[in-house]
Amino acid sequence: AQFVESGGGLVQAGGSLRLSCRTSGFTFEDYPIGWFRQAPRKGREGLACINRKDNSTLYSEFAKGRFTMSSDNAKKTVYLQMNSLKPEDTDVYYCGVPNTVTTTNCFTYDRWGQGTQATVSS
Repeated sequence: AQFVESGGGLVQAGGSLRLSCRTSGFTFEDYPIGWFRQAPRKGREGLACINRKDNSTLYSEFAKGRFTMSSDNAKKTVYLQMNSLKPEDTDVYYCGVPNTVTTTNCFTYDRWGQGTQATVSS
């Protein structure tokens, strides 16, 4: 599986970014897929994921209301729209999938890409 994340950058507090993750090498429509973020020396924080059982989108409590995940199956690409950004949102953002399609926890990430850096200035 391959993932190419893009769309990060430098933005002022209150601004927005739209991240993209282009995928290949696996059956996109079958696997749960989601976004998480992680900074050096910090733990991984799940943000959003698509549950393939019903194609619903789930959000962590942190991401609800400010982040929106969407998917384009034809392009095998997922997106993360991030609004009202805060300096504490500065992080590297990744998309990923679990190793198996039957994973029941949508927020499972076993394979992911190189990430895209988002920096929010105050």
